[in-house]
Amino acid sequence: MHQQPGFSFFDLFWLLIILFSLWPLFQQKNLEWARLRLIREIEKKRKSRVITMIHRQERLAFMGFPLFRFITIEDSERILRAIRITPEDMPIDLIIHTPGGLALAATQIASALAKHKAPVRVIIPHYAMSGGTLIALAADEIVMDSNAVMGPLDPQLGQFPAPSIVKAVKEKLQHDRGSVKDETLILADIAEKSLIQMKQTIERILRLKKHDEKKAREIADILTSGYWTHDYPLTVDVLKSLGLNVTTDVPDEVYDLMELYYQPSGQASVQYIPIPYGEPKKGEVPIRKPH
Repeated sequence: MHQQPGFSFFDLFWLLIILFSLWPLFQQKNLEWARLRLIREIEKKRKSRVITMIHRQERLAFMGFPLFRFITIEDSERILRAIRITPEDMPIDLIIHTPGGLALAATQIASALAKHKAPVRVIIPHYAMSGGTLIALAADEIVMDSNAVMGPLDPQLGQFPAPSIVKAVKEKLQHDRGSVKDETLILADIAEKSLIQMKQTIERILRLKKHDEKKAREIADILTSGYWTHDYPLTVDVLKSLGLNVTTDVPDEVYDLMELYYQPSGQASVQYIPIPYGEPKKGEVPIRKPH
């Protein structure tokens, strides 16, 4: 009579290997479900289509290797599809958190948002730099945290900003024309074209959002001129001074949603007890505790 083989140590070993390999996928899927539930809650509350474009470092790949995110063509394809399936009379809330990315993708998203007939609100809980700023300009209302920032829109050619390339070559040509190489002249020509194109894009987006021609040109000039470095933070007050419609009423649920994207690699460098302190004074609304 043959005896059935038992459950060996090696069987247990391989089972653990499989479980550990699949565990990051289970965690990510659970996070995605939690995000979708919260997005639907925000939609019901605000009676809008909620779209998110949140670029954070996340452990998505096999064995948990981190991936860094920025605006891509795939992002523009998905957002354009979301806009297409949204009724013309339904507002759109785009929650955005990004360091920037491809100018082509950001331009496509901004153009589609600017053409949407119902109100468009871009919500920025932390930052929307570079291409994220271009997208925010397509909103009827930019809703920012009081400490959130946007950034300038001077085009970048490799590691150098276009305005600086144009300025440096012009000064060089005034003093020693023969020392400027053909490659440098070509780079300056491309930089000048990219500046003109970005200014025209910004003006077109702002005109679609009912800014007059003069104001649209002023905003485009200052955002692309190189007056600030590309990573300079444009605060709420600065953006308001430019004539943009900026408010600071970020819904509490948006902060809850951002928590579902926080996946640091390794030990977190910031720690705190995640509850609000202090009792509300008489007549004040109590602070809502996190879920």
